[in-house]
Amino acid sequence: MKKILITGATGNIGMDVIKHLFMQKTEHQIIAGVRNIEKAKQLFKNYPNLNYTHFDFDDQNSFQQSLHNIDTVFLLRPPHIDNTDIYFKPLILEMKSKGIRNVIFLSVQGAEKSKIIPHNRIEKLIVEHQLNYVFLRPSYFMQNLTTTLWEEIHNNRLISLPAGNALFNWIDIDNIAEVAAIVLNQPVQYQNRAIELTGHENLNFKEVVSIINQQTTNKISYQNLSPFKFYSLKAKEGMDKTMILVMIMLHFLPRFQKPPVISDEYERITGKKPTTISQFVSREINKLD
Repeated sequence: MKKILITGATGNIGMDVIKHLFMQKTEHQIIAGVRNIEKAKQLFKNYPNLNYTHFDFDDQNSFQQSLHNIDTVFLLRPPHIDNTDIYFKPLILEMKSKGIRNVIFLSVQGAEKSKIIPHNRIEKLIVEHQLNYVFLRPSYFMQNLTTTLWEEIHNNRLISLPAGNALFNWIDIDNIAEVAAIVLNQPVQYQNRAIELTGHENLNFKEVVSIINQQTTNKISYQNLSPFKFYSLKAKEGMDKTMILVMIMLHFLPRFQKPPVISDEYERITGKKPTTISQFVSREINKLD
């Protein structure tokens, strides 16, 4: 039996990874790396066999204890952290000193081509330190509609972004987590590979809004903004400036790029079709209506 540390365990992806590990009846010991163990125990009260350890990217002193006797690390990058040398290099060095060889890193689609995003630097750091890796590179999360973009949808029935008519490939976090759990259970089979995880639909925001409006009684609209107007709007709303810049990069740059590549990796690994936007909207209609 191996010991698997899940970082970011209380986030959307981390929670779904843990769910799928237990759904797949993992034989390994799963350890949730969290900042507040007591709160996490309440969140995961339906998983009595889940173990916990204190882990905090902002506290390097937590690395030593949380990595003790760990065999594999599922690594997530918190959205607010982008300095690889300060946060990730010490973690990778601690993993090496503990003899941990296996890391599954949640990257992003196209990370290998974009030197300006932190995922690119983290991937390189892992390779340079000769860890056995799997890079999961998912496309645009469907759950952005029910998290990052939800407040504006809920309050104003509006999505305002500098995305124009750019095409995005939409994937369900549940699909990502399902593959992550399979890889964590069988890391050797997928060792030293990058796996692109996408849905089968490239859609712009106008098209996605149309799909949502087919199922909602309370219609929403899409508003394209310039990057400058978007920055000004979000700054007035109190959004963190770093987050605003991330949002601009994520939604504005695709206007000048080729349509996202559609991968069949999810279907090949799981034997199932990925979630469609229509299916996602139906499932999450209580949040979107």
